[in-house]
Amino acid sequence: MVYEVHSYELVTIINPETGEEKISEVIDKVNQFISNRGGVVEKTEQWERRKLAYPIKQFMEADYFLTRFNLESNLLKELEADLKASGEILRHLVVKVGSA
Repeated sequence: MVYEVHSYELVTIINPETGEEKISEVIDKVNQFISNRGGVVEKTEQWERRKLAYPIKQFMEADYFLTRFNLESNLLKELEADLKASGEILRHLVVKVGSA
């Protein structure tokens, strides 16, 4: 079965107690997950640490990252399961970009 490749944006909110080196490892792990499954990471941006609208796991601020990538649609659930399993990622949001 052939699946379509779509463009996505992923925003990850990372625990503020995670050190810079560990943050790099988390982002690299996400990027490797995508590329190891035939996807293409177009861009990864680090946004500054931001105040959260409400506490998440008792944190009031966190580090935000934006990743733009292309991936087969059937692999998205696997990516989201991997993100949920990460202890450093407090929340994430994946949005399909482009035509509906």
